[in-house]
Amino acid sequence: MSQSQGQGHGGSHSLAFRVMRLCRPSFNVDPPLRLDPADLFVGEDLFDDPSAAHPSPSPDSDPNYRSRFLLHHFSDAMGLSGLLVLPQSFGAIYLGETFCSYISINNSSNLEVREIIIKAEIQTERQRILLLDTSKSPVESIRAGGRYDFIVEHDVKELGPHTLVCTALYNDGDGERKYLPQFFKFIVANPLSVRTKVRVIKETTFLEACIENHTKSNLFMDQVDFEPAQCYSATILKGDGHHSEKDSPTRETFKPPTLIRSGGGIYNYLYQLKTSSDGSAPTKVEGSNVLGKLQITWRTNLGEPGRLQTQQILGTPAAKKEIELQVVEVPSIINLQKPFMLKLNLTNQTDRELGPFEVSLSQNASYGERVVMINGLQSMVLSQVQALESTNFHLNLIATKPGIQRITGITVYDSREMKSYEPLPDLEIFVDMD
Repeated sequence: MSQSQGQGHGGSHSLAFRVMRLCRPSFNVDPPLRLDPADLFVGEDLFDDPSAAHPSPSPDSDPNYRSRFLLHHFSDAMGLSGLLVLPQSFGAIYLGETFCSYISINNSSNLEVREIIIKAEIQTERQRILLLDTSKSPVESIRAGGRYDFIVEHDVKELGPHTLVCTALYNDGDGERKYLPQFFKFIVANPLSVRTKVRVIKETTFLEACIENHTKSNLFMDQVDFEPAQCYSATILKGDGHHSEKDSPTRETFKPPTLIRSGGGIYNYLYQLKTSSDGSAPTKVEGSNVLGKLQITWRTNLGEPGRLQTQQILGTPAAKKEIELQVVEVPSIINLQKPFMLKLNLTNQTDRELGPFEVSLSQNASYGERVVMINGLQSMVLSQVQALESTNFHLNLIATKPGIQRITGITVYDSREMKSYEPLPDLEIFVDMD
């Protein structure tokens, strides 16, 4: 419990506030250094004085300090003495923590004060939060030399300067009504920083979150969950561990917290995002996709909790395709020089009617020698496709070489708008000799 002196208005007052921050103690850590027991009684100068009587060495005596770094017990390596240390200062207050304060209002006069109305509030640059108000039930009296104590709590949600304002309106010993304000200022710092990277590979988005610890104590991360936007589903990706740990139901029930060390320790999380099957369009914010936000909870060495939520994480703008061409079915057996049917699906992803279309194989020379060709007319006509609807069709093809071959350059052309769309990705097939 650390104390803080506040600023108040001048003048004579019978009452005064004292604010003490309630926080948990810390471990007392001693370096595992050894001393000679004789030093506690006779000092080091004894061995420099030949006339002095030398005490008989004890069995544990080590005047040359040769074993001062030896660990005589396994607990010596930790340096923990078994004692706890109470905080000696107001300490650092971090975003996401709960600020808890023990406030005492003392009567330092020789007379009793009566009808005390006490208020306590937190002021920030943006708002004022009332923590305590006894207006409806004033404290009846505080005797001479007595005090009135109370505890207030506040979930810290803003960075920067904060002021705890404590006020008292009371009748002093002479019956005069007096007003006492006192101000206790503190700064709220950021306990951690979150840096993100977004990579898009085909239809999958990968989000990397790097969390760095800026506090002076270790943070044990209970939860770092990504809450995706409505149009996404998210999965956390982890490295493969030992199979006994990986498949253990106990490990899933009792998840060990992730340690991020004090003073700049970092830990990386990787999430895989995929578009939901409902096909809803990504939400746009200032021209970018909203991916979602991180929910982070942690505890310190002695279990003090903290919780933060990041702002919305934005991805790169996604240019939505007007149409999507997909392979629905490939024949299980494809024979050399014999026609086969490739089943395809064309989807109109816009809110207007598109088409008619022509489906053909691109004549671009970059595809090189074409082994699989259209059997018959070199272009196939498809009728118009209504908004947000799709149509299935079959393309008649023939392979001219055996083995593993590729179907390349299947292209869709909009006859009305006179524009070509991106070709279908190459498709590998196996062509049998017979």
